[in-house]
Amino acid sequence: MGRKWNNIKEKKAIKDANTSRIYAKFGVEIYVAAKQGEPDPESNQALKFVLERAKTYNVPKHIIDRAIEKAKGGSDENYDELRYEGFGPNGSMIIVDALTNNVNRTASEVRAAFGKNGGNMGVSGSVAYMFDKTAVIGIEGKTAEEALEILMEADLDVRDILEEDEGVIIYAEPDQFHAVQEAFKNAGVTEFTVAELTMLPQNEITLPPEAQAQFEKLINALEDLDDVQRVYHNVDLGE
Repeated sequence: MGRKWNNIKEKKAIKDANTSRIYAKFGVEIYVAAKQGEPDPESNQALKFVLERAKTYNVPKHIIDRAIEKAKGGSDENYDELRYEGFGPNGSMIIVDALTNNVNRTASEVRAAFGKNGGNMGVSGSVAYMFDKTAVIGIEGKTAEEALEILMEADLDVRDILEEDEGVIIYAEPDQFHAVQEAFKNAGVTEFTVAELTMLPQNEITLPPEAQAQFEKLINALEDLDDVQRVYHNVDLGE
């Protein structure tokens, strides 16, 4: 595969720069997942996934508990899951996932962010076909060879295993997310540096400096929207 996980590292950087906003977004995501099924991660796979992801961002327990209690309390607040697709400078491709209780507001804000920052909205399907939904799991303290051995013992055949930074990144099929985590937990791994279901571009592009600066403004504008949960793109922003 050989892909970098820049999108995920960008999320970490955003989290460090604006923890309160990221935590608020997690609160909505946890509430929605808890309301979709039982508010118990052992019987609600969607909730279990969100909580595993929240751990990698160090989301405080009180935010998690408050969101789950809100779902248990039968709140009638409903959110729609929306996906927008569009283009940035030099043919760059962008996917925006949102959770909103006001579809018109969110659509208007996303369209404005694109329009004011050198981008334009596309129709549904215009971009997503160039991305693959992928489970990405990160661990530390293991080599790629050791990680492969653990996965083989669990009878798991994943897409790719790469040594990056000070750890190992495993790329797997989306339905392998929990199985991969369980394999490493059984091998003594207690923390994950990454635990994401993400959209990885099939091909990354590099932008010239001016276009990249414009592109980063567009991504930041989208990320700053309260209803936007995640933004995926096909630009290699470097280290």
